[in-house]
Amino acid sequence: MGLELLDSKNPEYFPDPRLSDDHGLIALSTALGTERLLAAYRQGIFPWVKMEQPPHLWCWYSPNPRMLLYPKEFKTSRSLARVLKDQKFEIKMDHNFSEVMRVCASIGRPQQEKSWIEPEMVKDYGLLHQQGIAHSIEAYEHGRLVGGLYGLSIGKAFFGESMFHKETEASKACMAKLVGIAIHHGLHFIDCQVPNPFLHSLGAREVPRDTFLSELAKACSEKPSADYWGTEE
Repeated sequence: MGLELLDSKNPEYFPDPRLSDDHGLIALSTALGTERLLAAYRQGIFPWVKMEQPPHLWCWYSPNPRMLLYPKEFKTSRSLARVLKDQKFEIKMDHNFSEVMRVCASIGRPQQEKSWIEPEMVKDYGLLHQQGIAHSIEAYEHGRLVGGLYGLSIGKAFFGESMFHKETEASKACMAKLVGIAIHHGLHFIDCQVPNPFLHSLGAREVPRDTFLSELAKACSEKPSADYWGTEE
């Protein structure tokens, strides 16, 4: 069965994520848009790359298995524990979302010539940030941004998108802050999307997609105990 090209007039529709190919690819679209992004995350789907060949379609994924970090399973290494104890970094929330995205986009990923974070993605996630849905956590050292992460907060789940560091342990310190928020406010999981050794070292693990989709439905149906973004709990 061929991949479905999504209808721009029906941004909330996606095929059943269980119908993805072996790589997790489930559908294509000509554009993103905030409505489609929100609908995708609620259904366990996310945009990853844009085709290099015309017509440059967006590729939507729902991988199996899924990489999740359950907050209470977060692993703190001795080096990270020292950094946190010494308060080496000043950690802020939503202080400079656009800059975090810009730096993440400038770094890219191993084995990729250019970043998967396209200008359209920066624009639409920026709009979600203005709506109070997309958020960033940042690490500063002497006033300089040295690490950060961003993602979406929907219900009692956080969907991580990308992170970076310019100083050792800076991105891990941001993740530790996110985990603290998740535990305090009862978030079910932090979605890490696809497996990689770095996330595994932090305690993330692979779960079957069916398990993830079941947990996702529950998490998205619940509301967090408070609007915690922008606070320094």
